Amino acid sequence: MVSGTSTSFVRVGDEGTAATFHFCPNCGATVYWYLAGPEQHVAIPVGAFAEPGFPPPSFSVYEERMHPWVVLPAGVEHIW
Repeated sequence: MVSGTSTSFVRVGDEGTAATFHFCPNCGATVYWYLAGPEQHVAIPVGAFAEPGFPPPSFSVYEERMHPWVVLPAGVEHIW
């Protein structure tokens, strides 16, 4: 369950799926987002928290959009 105040923005992706992003109303940082669909998952950007022990990603999407300086961990599953 998510609680607290946020400002939201809905963005429709390339394939038509909507995502509702929630931002801190004070600083504008993305705090979490929901993807439209039958499964109610909440995505939380790990970069928003100072947690050095957080595990590395296990899969990667939208790699064609990543910055050239991004280096993915070995063994990452590539979802096209």
